[in-house]
Amino acid sequence: MKIKAMIREWFMITAATAVVAAAVFFFLVPSHVSVGSISGLAIVLANFVPFPISVITMGLNVVLLVLGFLFIGKEFGGKTVYTSILLPVLIGILEWLFPDFVSMTADPFLDMLCYVFVVSIGLAMLFNRNASSGGLDIVAKFLNKYLRMELGRAMSLAGMCVALSSALVYDKKIVVLSVIGTYLNGIVLDHFIFGSNIKKRVCIISEKEEEIRKFILHQLHSGATVYEAYGAYDLQKRREIITIVDKNEYAKLMRFIEKTDDKAFVTVYAVNEIIYRPKV
Repeated sequence: MKIKAMIREWFMITAATAVVAAAVFFFLVPSHVSVGSISGLAIVLANFVPFPISVITMGLNVVLLVLGFLFIGKEFGGKTVYTSILLPVLIGILEWLFPDFVSMTADPFLDMLCYVFVVSIGLAMLFNRNASSGGLDIVAKFLNKYLRMELGRAMSLAGMCVALSSALVYDKKIVVLSVIGTYLNGIVLDHFIFGSNIKKRVCIISEKEEEIRKFILHQLHSGATVYEAYGAYDLQKRREIITIVDKNEYAKLMRFIEKTDDKAFVTVYAVNEIIYRPKV
């Protein structure tokens, strides 16, 4: 990696961690809502141990960092060591700068919504650079790598127990907000990570198969696969075109099909990930 690219990479990781720290301090801590994260668990544990949230977060991250090295890999672990140390340090700095900070909204529900939105931006930036803010993010990345689980769902699964742990300290309202916030956090995070990368798998059976095939290849400059198929009712042989396109290509393709053969049989599926290694 070139020096300029490396500096940019670490700058973006630092900025993303700062976003996460700000979300935790300004929205999560004042509301006492334990949205599934190590920081959320630290908020609960702060009621039982005489340490600030930044120190508790640091201690919990150290334990899970070991899992990151063992199961995720050196690159992920190396970056996460940096962010796992930086995050509680930044939270500690904010605790020092704003020792008597209270909620800006004076409403736990609004704090929870603000936290979910802001923290998802930071976490998406980190995940897209194969990094993590530490803690439960390591568990989510583990589930994503080995079980092919979407990161949003993995975060929700790993964080639900943390959200429910708030029942040990807080009232029912906070517990419910913690659970809802954990669920919403997964959905919003999934949107930030995959929203711009979703593609469409389009399957087409048409009498104008040749025209559609040429349009896909020469106008959309996309690939396609043609299968022979038989209709179950009349057993007539037909050819099915299957192609994967992005949002813009999908709109152009559907307009062309409607204009060329409005009786075409088309099925469409969402595709979140494509793994392709071209031959050298």
